Amino acid sequence: MGRRPGYYTARISAVAVLYAGGWAGFVLIGASWWTLAVAGALALVFGQVALVTHDIAHRQVFRLRRMSESAGRIAANAGIGMGFGWWQEKHTRHHANPNHEQLDPDIVPDLLVWTRTQAAEASGLPRLIGRSQAYLFFPLLTLESLNLHVASVRALRTRPLRHRLAEASLLFGHFACYLTVVFLVLPPGMAVAFIAVHQGLFGMYLGSVFAPNHKGMPVLTSADRPDFLRRQVLTSRNVRGGRITDIALGGLNYQIEHHLFPSMPTPNLRKAQVVVRRYCEELGVDYLETSLATSYRQALRSLHQAGAPLRRTGATA
Repeated sequence: MGRRPGYYTARISAVAVLYAGGWAGFVLIGASWWTLAVAGALALVFGQVALVTHDIAHRQVFRLRRMSESAGRIAANAGIGMGFGWWQEKHTRHHANPNHEQLDPDIVPDLLVWTRTQAAEASGLPRLIGRSQAYLFFPLLTLESLNLHVASVRALRTRPLRHRLAEASLLFGHFACYLTVVFLVLPPGMAVAFIAVHQGLFGMYLGSVFAPNHKGMPVLTSADRPDFLRRQVLTSRNVRGGRITDIALGGLNYQIEHHLFPSMPTPNLRKAQVVVRRYCEELGVDYLETSLATSYRQALRSLHQAGAPLRRTGATA
């Protein structure tokens, strides 16, 4: 549980250099279709900023709340256009009740349905999309960054937020700077293409990082009463891999350990895994670790099964 200031200093510095370098490269290349390659690179960098923000929100980086919130707002609101206060509150509720059908905001049926119960009650877009949602899942992830931006702006008006003025100023400052730079450097058509590629790939990367964590794992209801250990372990999935996987997924490939010890610094999760897995084996608690490809297959299979009632309804109609 010890702090890792050296690790986070190096990681945040590397991400900051890549962020600045990406935008510098964008300006230097100028009005060229090669900027679409920069858009792809910046999508990955924005994803890394989001992963650093995640660690900051869990106080893995800074011990004090005020410092964590200030750094989180700079990284999220100013850096990638995501409301830190809104996301932190939502993510805290997810950690308290992961994969709970009524209490986890991450499995609310907005566009997708996550259980057959939700499918039976679905209407509008979830009902239409739910029939083929397993096939549409990854294409829909290209809209995830737009969803984050819209939800962040909406939360400024509808959610109780600390430091609302600072949140709003940094968020709209990001949007203004982003659009100004893109449309100053590129002609309109090329600028729109850059934004579409950048935001689409950013959303897909972010969604692909978070999808293996819980999608396709058991969904809890109000009738379930697991203890803390089982609530966190049985609804989470680890992803097997080496250092590249650790970097690409930001340490969230150790999802079980992260849910048991949310404030544990990312580089310590690999060490904690040995202890946690052994303890789960001693208690007879299922501990799931798969490859990244298998995690996606399980998630997509679960989505396909959840949409089954809608396919039957469609066939009857």
